[in-house]
Order: sequence, then C-alpha cells, then structure tokens
Amino acid sequence: MNINIPKRLKQIETENFIWIIYLFIIGFSFYANSLEKDYFLTQNRISKNKYKEINIMIFSILIIIYSYFERDAIESFCQKEKTKKQASFDTLILIASSAVLLSGFIFLYILLKDDNLEEEIAFN
Repeated sequence: MNINIPKRLKQIETENFIWIIYLFIIGFSFYANSLEKDYFLTQNRISKNKYKEINIMIFSILIIIYSYFERDAIESFCQKEKTKKQASFDTLILIASSAVLLSGFIFLYILLKDDNLEEEIAFN
C-alpha cells in the first residue's frame, strides 16, 4: 500500500466540503424546478429567467467541482510507480472524470443557448 496518508486525508476533507456544496445545489435545484413549473403553468417570464440563471449558476459550480476531480484524476494517472492494475484503474477514472466534466460543459452550453426551455437539464 503506497498511499500518501496526509495527502489522502486532505482530499477526503475537500470531498466532504464538496458534499456540503452538493446539498446546497440540491436545494437550489428544487427551487429552480418550482420556477420551471411556474413558468410552464403561468408563462411567467420572471420565473423562466430565474430558473435559467439558477441553473447556469449550478452548472458553473459543478464545472468547478468536476475540474477538481479531473485534476486529481490527471495527477493520479501521471504517477509513475504503480501496478498494472492501478494504472488501468487510473485510466478508467481519468476517462470517467473527463466524461463528467465534458457533460457539465455541454449542459452549461445548452442552458446558455436554449431560450425556450425546451430541453430538460438535470443535475446528476
């Protein structure tokens, strides 16, 4: 087991903070959904604009979070001393974190370009 324990403990601390941010994002997502529902029921443009602004904020924050995990995956991928199994896991983690980051950028792009709220944007 070749783990830098202080570094790993710091990562866990950061991840715990990220979980707290996710809780706020979930709360904002509930609020954004209520605004979206109001817009579709009443055509209230203020609700539509707030819904869009909140979702842009949410996905901007998520991109920052996803970038943190991407950086961590890149660092782990670039480490030299590891077994073949560890290297294959690092490759898979890098691919997965890159896909998640890319999805965040795609969702943000859709939010910025879709003025009619025709596409469902979901935080996952």
